[in-house]
Amino acid sequence: MTRDMRLELLAPAKNADTGIEAILHGADAVYIGGPGFGAREDAANAMQEIKRLCDFAHLYRARVFMTLNTIVSDDELPLALEIAQQARRAGVDALIVQDMGIAEAIDIKDMEIHASTQCDIRSPAKARFLESLGFSQVVLAREMNLDEIRAASQALESARIEYFIHGALCVSYSGQCYASFAATGRSANRGACAQLCRLPYNVLTLEGELLAKERHVLSLKDNNQSANLAALIEAGVRSFKIEGRLKDVAYVKNVTAHYRALLDQFIEKHPEFSRTSDGISTIAFTPDLAKSFNRGYTDYFTRERHHDMAVFETPKNTGEPIGKITKISSRGIEVSTVKTLHNADGLTYLTREKTLAGFAVNRAEELDRGRWLITTRDPVHKKHPQLAPGTVLYRNRDQAFEELLAKPTAKRVIALSMSWNATEDGFTLTLKDREGTSVTVKGRPEQLQLTENPERNRAGIEKNLKKTGGTAFVAHDVVISGDQYFAPAGIVNAMRREALEKFHDARLGSYVRKPRGVSQPSALDYPDAVDFRANALNEKAIRFYRKHNAVITEPALEAGGMVGQEIAVMHTKHCVRYALGLCLKDNLEKLKADPSLKAKLRPDPLILKTAADTYRAEFDCKKCEMTLYGRVRSKISLGYPRLLTEKIGKVEGND
Repeated sequence: MTRDMRLELLAPAKNADTGIEAILHGADAVYIGGPGFGAREDAANAMQEIKRLCDFAHLYRARVFMTLNTIVSDDELPLALEIAQQARRAGVDALIVQDMGIAEAIDIKDMEIHASTQCDIRSPAKARFLESLGFSQVVLAREMNLDEIRAASQALESARIEYFIHGALCVSYSGQCYASFAATGRSANRGACAQLCRLPYNVLTLEGELLAKERHVLSLKDNNQSANLAALIEAGVRSFKIEGRLKDVAYVKNVTAHYRALLDQFIEKHPEFSRTSDGISTIAFTPDLAKSFNRGYTDYFTRERHHDMAVFETPKNTGEPIGKITKISSRGIEVSTVKTLHNADGLTYLTREKTLAGFAVNRAEELDRGRWLITTRDPVHKKHPQLAPGTVLYRNRDQAFEELLAKPTAKRVIALSMSWNATEDGFTLTLKDREGTSVTVKGRPEQLQLTENPERNRAGIEKNLKKTGGTAFVAHDVVISGDQYFAPAGIVNAMRREALEKFHDARLGSYVRKPRGVSQPSALDYPDAVDFRANALNEKAIRFYRKHNAVITEPALEAGGMVGQEIAVMHTKHCVRYALGLCLKDNLEKLKADPSLKAKLRPDPLILKTAADTYRAEFDCKKCEMTLYGRVRSKISLGYPRLLTEKIGKVEGND
């Protein structure tokens, strides 16, 4: 196939206003939740707002993807399909889908469908299978390394690979985490994850030996692929996705601008590549990932397994290190730091118990270079008795940076050519973009006059034509002919305004949405699990799997019927034994020196306990994977798919 050389920066949008800011700050596409059935139930949006976002995005040839990526019941499927039709009418470019029943039932030819991260795509076979169904873009699992990504890319004929490059990491393979529903009835596959992975756990051996107390052993650092973009592009990634549909607009501005700069630098050095949207963004601040919410950063498995992926102390935003306390007195806290501190900054520190604590700065005063005095609203010794000289402080809120991002911080403009012509019949102004979209307007003063100074007249015409401020356009090329005819400023300005308004409408009217990918007649067999992990909750999904030679033996967990059973609630490439330094493979040198360590390092199951739940962690050292087993306590049930109401596991044959 012809290799796609277009790169897409894909940013999250909690709402239309956030999506607009993402585009202004350089996003080529945004993804947003619709009125329902999105995998972040707290990020739903009315269709009118999505239409407003689409109209703004399409002017820049940026695209809008809408999430429709939860699993749905038989009763919910008609509404999900109606939302899909509404999205098409609103101008949405693609639907992000997990439920194969929805994918099978959507009958829209002029809008793409994309495979959600919830589809659990971690093999070339799965990626190729989804492409054969007409999916135009597939989100690979965040656990895949560069070689695995490359293999998936080589298996595809036309579908584009989307990959998360920034933001929160799910510890489980996406779409394969059932801990939240099993324990609380809040389903990750239905947009309501309770994030049990962020809780503190006691880790014990089967014999009861305590290996870790109240540690966040399942809480991963945040994803940051800044250093790996070139390698990801070489491996075949074409859409670079930022996580965060629940993040605020300041986060989206900062992170989007950061990755826009990195991708632009790559394209400048490799001109055979281009971006998928139009327009140039001017950013009014210097992006800094350390100043946005993060739990510390990791590039996860992109360049293979390594230590320091998890952050055991806290799942909260610790912030950037700023320095150490040098003195505490009645005046306040003296801090040694090269950073500039501000009133209302948020500072944090780790307690002796390795938990995160923090306070707000009431007043920050620089005593001399590198030495600051901080005062707090409440006495330090009462609220924070553990603070002492030598304590390392972090800043998780930079007040000055937040105030800057609260203002307009970006402008994005589309380059136009302007052609002015004057004859004895009057004036003509033509605007044209690089795609060929053009408009022409005409004007004529009551009395056409020859000018005594053509050079000054030409300069005045050009100056007035370039006054495009307040619009999405900029004149990069102005051609003037007929400068012997005097052009009053009022007429030039009026013609420019009329032309820009008409061009705005013409450019939007010329936008063409990409069609759905073509399903292949000889579609492949479904390559994955056929028990409850297939997440089949409706009849359409069951029929879909049967058509692809996969007989579903159990409906989705959310159907009910498994209360009290022990199941695999989480399947992950993150390994608690490895993170605790107990991996046999990782300690071969130590084992050679001390063979007695083998008993401690053998991959026996471990027990993870919280106040409410107990899980058994088993380890597959050959695959370097961990599975957590726990009992289903939730009695919530959405009902079985109609095809499986009686004979679970006995459905045979094809439709």
